[in-house]
Amino acid sequence: MSKNKLEKFAEMAALPNVLEYPFGVLREGGTFPYKGRWHSKVFGNNNPIVLELGCGRGEYTVGLGRLYPDKNFIGIDIKGNRMWTGATTAHREGLDNVRFLRTHIEMLTEFFAHEEVAEIWITFPDPQMKKVRKRLTSVRFLQMYKSILDTDSGVLHLKSDSPFLYTFTKALAEHNGLTIIEDIQDIHNNVPEDSVLRMIRTYYESQWVNRGLTINYLALRLDNLSEASTDPDIEIEHDSYRSYGRQRRSEINLL
Repeated sequence: MSKNKLEKFAEMAALPNVLEYPFGVLREGGTFPYKGRWHSKVFGNNNPIVLELGCGRGEYTVGLGRLYPDKNFIGIDIKGNRMWTGATTAHREGLDNVRFLRTHIEMLTEFFAHEEVAEIWITFPDPQMKKVRKRLTSVRFLQMYKSILDTDSGVLHLKSDSPFLYTFTKALAEHNGLTIIEDIQDIHNNVPEDSVLRMIRTYYESQWVNRGLTINYLALRLDNLSEASTDPDIEIEHDSYRSYGRQRRSEINLL
């Protein structure tokens, strides 16, 4: 029998690799004690810090932690019942370079200081086709990321099943003169199997690949982003598919 949400939240509260600071905690006067001190007070080293935003079950956070022991990884999401999977896996495997932070992505600057982060991964986010400001790759969010990313070498990674979000993000980068480090369409046919882009596969990525959908990837530097930057005003065809419902997911074998 699967654990219910209350059981998972109780276990999360006891895990040493989980920090829980939703909006309510900060609103009631709580402060985050490790802003600017993640290296010294949380990880105990000076290795680069990498975030996964909207980490869900934490597959990418855990997978990256396994592959790169010389980096520190933090999975961020507000949905603790999903995060429980990655947090318990990382704890069981003794991955000292992996942590999870349960909070809202909109509050990132409450938790990380200027240039404290080396890389940000955004894996399979909701494309928010009707609401530009809610897209995790809109100018609103990119300006937030830039404030915590290393100015010289910080990288933003987007891995997405959504042609809409991929097109929007690439257009935004070009519109604002951002540096596109890598642009790979259909990664499962265009990168080797030993690439990090294929070695780690999330729950939803398995769903998309099983349905024959393509996965696209962008890596950006936010070098030329400024207060004057704007989202591109272009028409983009909306995605024509949706996630499977719970019953359909239970009928198929996701890799």
